[in-house]
Amino acid sequence: MHADEVDLDAPLVRRLIAGQFPQWAELPVRRLESSGTENAMFRLGGDLVVRLPRRPGAVGDVRHELTWLPELGPRLPVATPRPAGRGEPDAEFPFPWSVYRWLEGRNPVAGRLDEPERLAEDLAEFVTALRRVDAGNGPPNLRGVPLATRDEPTRAAVAQLVGRVDTAAVTALWEEALRAPAYTGAPVWAHGDLSPGNVLVREGRLSGVIDFGLVGVGDPAVDLIVAWNLLPAGARETFRRAVGADAAAWARGRGWALSISLIQLPYYWETNPLLAANSRHVIGEVLAERR
Repeated sequence: MHADEVDLDAPLVRRLIAGQFPQWAELPVRRLESSGTENAMFRLGGDLVVRLPRRPGAVGDVRHELTWLPELGPRLPVATPRPAGRGEPDAEFPFPWSVYRWLEGRNPVAGRLDEPERLAEDLAEFVTALRRVDAGNGPPNLRGVPLATRDEPTRAAVAQLVGRVDTAAVTALWEEALRAPAYTGAPVWAHGDLSPGNVLVREGRLSGVIDFGLVGVGDPAVDLIVAWNLLPAGARETFRRAVGADAAAWARGRGWALSISLIQLPYYWETNPLLAANSRHVIGEVLAERR
């Protein structure tokens, strides 16, 4: 997916585990299919998962997660990754990496949810619980910033999508989002990447949230993106009421969902079909709302 990715495979993971965590050296290793763009995941035995950065730009997320997950996880209403080991760079692999406890569940698929209304309520509970955690010493959320900071890359992505999407319509929607009132409240915690690939469900209910590489404090409207990348229109309103989003926050959240999808779509069109499909889904949902 990226020009600067390193080669990763199960034999490499076996060697890394044997060298740094010999107590797990005999456990089987299997690469997991994932729409993730920054890290590769390998199942280690039945109870563990190894997470390795694909490229240099993802290295900071490893340290970030290992720092903040132990503080945030116990305060949240669903399972989150529990660190089990911190891997160090060596001669074979140049980046820090991590081992986590395995979380049961599957990634939901937009348009194929078993109980969308209940899932909407569960997601709102997660978002509001995260917002309630004391943000006094939290790091900045790179997406908890004004939408205007996304203007240049969003318009550049739209220019790459001529002939693939209704560029006039999405540009008008983006400009509408930019006019939404800015956030003026105190910075609060937000996950920053509530996409279907980072959500786990069991029997229709939210069972876990993973990938806290972007977690930080700022404008929490970015966590509203799940209303468009996962929930159908009816459940979207349930989520909005449960999370208490006013008109301005909702407009910023819609803008974030649109911007993320527009930027992802041309970049991952060929290399990440699942992510590209979800980006097209979001664009369609936002367009449908405004017709």
